[in-house]
Amino acid sequence: MNMNSTVSNSSVSIKDLSLNFGSVSVLKDLNLDINDGEFLVLLGSSGCGKSTLLNCIAGLLDASEGQIFIKGKNVTWEEPKDRGIGMVFQSYALYPQMTVEKNLSFGLRVAKVPQAEIDKRVARAAEILQIQPLLKRKPAELSGGQRQRVAIGRALVRDVDVFLFDEPLSNLDAKLRSELRVEIKRLHQSLQNTMIYVTHDQIEALTLADRIAIMKSGIIQQLDDPTTIYNRPRNLFVAGFIGSPSMNFLHGELIKSGDGIAFAANGVNFSLAAYDANEALQPGRKVVLGVRPEHIKVNENAGGEEHDATVDIEEPMGADNLLWLKHAGHTMSVRVNGARRFNVGAKVKLSFDMALASVFDAESELRL
Repeated sequence: MNMNSTVSNSSVSIKDLSLNFGSVSVLKDLNLDINDGEFLVLLGSSGCGKSTLLNCIAGLLDASEGQIFIKGKNVTWEEPKDRGIGMVFQSYALYPQMTVEKNLSFGLRVAKVPQAEIDKRVARAAEILQIQPLLKRKPAELSGGQRQRVAIGRALVRDVDVFLFDEPLSNLDAKLRSELRVEIKRLHQSLQNTMIYVTHDQIEALTLADRIAIMKSGIIQQLDDPTTIYNRPRNLFVAGFIGSPSMNFLHGELIKSGDGIAFAANGVNFSLAAYDANEALQPGRKVVLGVRPEHIKVNENAGGEEHDATVDIEEPMGADNLLWLKHAGHTMSVRVNGARRFNVGAKVKLSFDMALASVFDAESELRL
């Protein structure tokens, strides 16, 4: 491949990227195009390669193979400062001896940006992030949320096209995470810059992203908008990773039922009449049926067959109650209205919204 070639139709373009640490392959022939102004979230569990990929884009790690383009320019071997990116780390990485104002302006002063321009950029960042009253304080005098705002502001003053966030909210408590998540979303809507955001928190991913890239073992398992990933997961891994609690899985096989197809597991049948007939749905095929907790009704018909179940555990969660039920040899989670209460051991009737269920091949684990 020509190392001087350019890619101009994406804000960030990654071509055939691989990274090895000795004999360990961390990223594997990865290809990814990120649109101009897009908010892309790299989501996955620890060790999946998401932060490694972000560090390659930032220039903090050198790729073993492949190329990285930013705004059409091949930056594969460029220094981080020459890539036109601003980065926000998990640790705030603020200079403790400097005021907020000095922390914000430090990179600009090193780059010998004129003082008038520095003042203008710092004032703009402080206004956007609502940290004007903090400019004369030092990091030790700030809360965790305020420190992270300053860290974001330090990237913001660089006036770059692409912002990289490496789990910026993971050190904060739940309330602060929720508040700053809204601030980051508002920031993106205001600036319309390209943002690449690494997290292991699916709530952050679903609420912030235009698209989510779910990673496992250095490979992107699915790249799609949040609604599609939640409702039409490409494989069993994605289906189980997204959702809290995760999708219920029943292992069984397809059988013929009248003129149609049904799913059978432990002597219980589920009609698949809601699905269009296709070559993938054939009698005898071993499959996994996936149903979200909110797509199961308890003691209220959802328009399908009813099935017997027993309440095992009830978890009150405020607006919702989470029920863990024993059904046909499976343990299933069901989300119900928080005003409804059930006794442990109670016998209930379940009905499944099969139009919203997913069917996966048991061997390949791919969606059918």
